[in-house]
Amino acid sequence: MGGRTMEWAARANHLGGLPRKVVITAVGTFAKVVANLLNTTTVHNGDTLIRLVRSRPAGVPLLTVSNHMSTLDDPVMWAFKGFPICDAKLARWVLAAEDICFKNTVLSYFFRIGKCIPITRGGGIYQEHMNEALDRLTNGAWVMPENYAFGRRPPVPLWNQEIKIVVGEPMEFNLPELREMALSQSRDSSFSSEQWPRNILGGLDAAAQKCLYMTISDQIRTTLENLRNFSKSYAKAEQIK
Repeated sequence: MGGRTMEWAARANHLGGLPRKVVITAVGTFAKVVANLLNTTTVHNGDTLIRLVRSRPAGVPLLTVSNHMSTLDDPVMWAFKGFPICDAKLARWVLAAEDICFKNTVLSYFFRIGKCIPITRGGGIYQEHMNEALDRLTNGAWVMPENYAFGRRPPVPLWNQEIKIVVGEPMEFNLPELREMALSQSRDSSFSSEQWPRNILGGLDAAAQKCLYMTISDQIRTTLENLRNFSKSYAKAEQIK
């Protein structure tokens, strides 16, 4: 993929921000219909996510990771009561699959003004548009990777169903501490540096970068697995009520 796809359309000042406001409002309204009229939605710990989206300190980025089952779960899962889903300024940036959302000019423009960043699935963490996602985080934005796991993936959301959304507690990473841990671990480890940059980034060579990546990934994976198990218990408890 040569050059960042329609990055100009993703700028907040593109045509005065009007196209973004129209698309975010339209998609948000559609999501509310799906979540609250076509289905019944219950949320556990939703206030935590609302607080992080609305009230985190300026310049502090937010990264959310979700297990979802449908290609339309984003944005439908944000449409629960009280969430500012139609607010273009607060809306998330999402890493969207290039082969689905950016197949032609019209789709590319639509998803770009809808705060989507094209990503090549299987392309690794050092592909071009990952730098854009990093830029958004550096500027304090909310970014959500495109991801799913566990089970089948239907093409559209179902209707007349009970949608249960479980929000976990926020994870905080002590980056200076993790950096020192990565440097220490990398001195005592041997690994193949294939597909890892050989130049030093942020004072970390290839070995330290991989150690840092694996440490953070393992923490996220463990937290998601625990949240999935809690979600099962939560769903059973709701059925008993």
